Amino acid sequence: MTVTAPPVVIETPPAIATPVRAGAGSKVLAWVIMLAGVLYFFAPLVATGERAFRAIGRTFSFEAFRRVITDPEFLRTFGESVINAVATIVVSLLVIVPTAYWVTLKVPKLRSIIEFITLLPFVIPAVVLVFGLIRMYSRPPLAILGSYGSTRIILICAYAALSFPYMYRSVDNGLRAINVRTLTEAAQSLGATWPTIVWRVIFPNLRVALLSGALLTFAIVIGELTVALYLGQHTFGPFMSNLVRNFVAEPAALTILSFAMTWGAMGFISYLTRRQPGKRRMRRRP
Repeated sequence: MTVTAPPVVIETPPAIATPVRAGAGSKVLAWVIMLAGVLYFFAPLVATGERAFRAIGRTFSFEAFRRVITDPEFLRTFGESVINAVATIVVSLLVIVPTAYWVTLKVPKLRSIIEFITLLPFVIPAVVLVFGLIRMYSRPPLAILGSYGSTRIILICAYAALSFPYMYRSVDNGLRAINVRTLTEAAQSLGATWPTIVWRVIFPNLRVALLSGALLTFAIVIGELTVALYLGQHTFGPFMSNLVRNFVAEPAALTILSFAMTWGAMGFISYLTRRQPGKRRMRRRP
């Protein structure tokens, strides 16, 4: 009787995938794309700066900036827009933060509906919004557009509505980054009421998100033209529009100033973000 030995199966080890390294051509392409992006964003700014700093002849001068800053309308309209921006930020925070907090904690199924409502300012043009406000609040029983002060209140409410898409997403992202339920239960176990929880627990933990939303809201209010123009408000947007129609170098100087203020605000937010308590380094004891 012949016994046949089973065949010997030799398993080959799996091939180790070698990492694909980017060649010289891909690196060059990446640098070309980056340089193209830099030129696309900064070339108009450089041209604007060249026009602003060479207002008189071909010599370097700050004359255009001096004319803009010393214009009494500049300080008056800019101050009024800053006050409107601060009031808009306060109104927007008082509406958005409790709403987003309650939706996150109690009714998360309504998040899609709230997001759709906050996106309506992207769908409804500002000119349609302002004409609707004029039609509604210019005749009884809601005739409150008769004075400059009451019209300014309507303006601030309209700006708050325009800032909802930016403010809500900033607040919603901040709420998703923290454990809202645990913080709420801990505060309730200490006897805190709902207003105390929102003011002393939720607001401090959303500091960076609130600053980001406030910066976007401030930029919207400062540069907005349509609503302020049709409501007859003497704000910074109509002032810039009149300046562009009547002068050449001064609008360029005003653009450079606006960019400088925006970058300063972004740097301030970045500085506050780095100083968060959770990101501080532990100091060694001596």
